Amino acid sequence: MQKLNREEFEEIVKEGIKAIPEKFLQKLKNVEIIIEDEPTPAQRKKLNLHPGWTLFGLYEGVPQLERGAGYNAVLPDKITIFQNPIEAAANNEEDIKEIVKNTVWHEIAHHFGMNEAWVRQAEAKRRGISR
Repeated sequence: MQKLNREEFEEIVKEGIKAIPEKFLQKLKNVEIIIEDEPTPAQRKKLNLHPGWTLFGLYEGVPQLERGAGYNAVLPDKITIFQNPIEAAANNEEDIKEIVKNTVWHEIAHHFGMNEAWVRQAEAKRRGISR
């Protein structure tokens, strides 16, 4: 797959965000979605990501379910979408769009407080896959 320039990839991420149901988009609070080429060494270490493992996206912050009365004046949560691993996994631009859409959905679910097991279960349900 030919590498997209950052502007083209940003447009695909914007499309992925628009694919999230409006009822969820309206409830996003204090979160930024950014694009980076790759996870940083610090992110890889924090996640215990082994060499050769792929990471398409990462949520960093305080999930909404964990925010209490003292949650104020804090920096935004961050959802990072990693362009290079997504492009490496894709065969074409349509694959990139699908991976990005699923990754954005996955990381937003973490923002709402879903742990990895819940997210994977919800993804399977959303895609019509029984587990």
